[in-house]
Amino acid sequence: MNTEHIAQLRAQAALLDQQAMQWIKRVPVKARILLGLFLLAAFLMAIHTALTAKDASLHLKLQHGFRSAQLSAWVDDDVAFSGKITGATKKKFGLIPTDAQQGSLSQVIAVRSGQRTIRVRIQPEDAAPQEDSITGDFASNVERDLSVSARKNGLALSWQGTGSAPVETASSFSWISRYASSLFLTITGSIMSALAGYAIRELPTRLRSTPDSTPKV
Repeated sequence: MNTEHIAQLRAQAALLDQQAMQWIKRVPVKARILLGLFLLAAFLMAIHTALTAKDASLHLKLQHGFRSAQLSAWVDDDVAFSGKITGATKKKFGLIPTDAQQGSLSQVIAVRSGQRTIRVRIQPEDAAPQEDSITGDFASNVERDLSVSARKNGLALSWQGTGSAPVETASSFSWISRYASSLFLTITGSIMSALAGYAIRELPTRLRSTPDSTPKV
């Protein structure tokens, strides 16, 4: 019984394959080319999405001594966070107010795995702007903690946790992924431009060649 069922399935598959080939043969050659280009563009966009997926996390932990300031953070020259931070009057022994200010911020930022350069800039309202950067590797599905200390005398960045030493050498995978991403975007853009140009050029001709269905008097 199983042999007969398998034979029937094979016969049905062969029939479907034959019908599909007949349908493909009836499709114009230009339509096949356009379909192939469209599928290629979709495939390249899928690869680009996979390469640029943010599969790691950066936990920004800020301690600052300003009443009010503007905080900005970049990941590989791309703005990852921008916002205003505020501080409160620091009290001595928890009771006596002082002239110092203190504040904190905890922010989780999604990043792509690989080597990343983190740049932090703080622009206080009553002091000169401060900026510093640090480089480190991010493993897939892993969160790294970056401690940021911002005082009037300077800005300091440091990794927290085990294995948090910054990597100074360039990551070949990061360079390859960025180059491949740009290449895929360029190829995809060219294909989509070619498809749009073909449609603009051929559509009026197709419309003119369609017989008028309005009955003539």
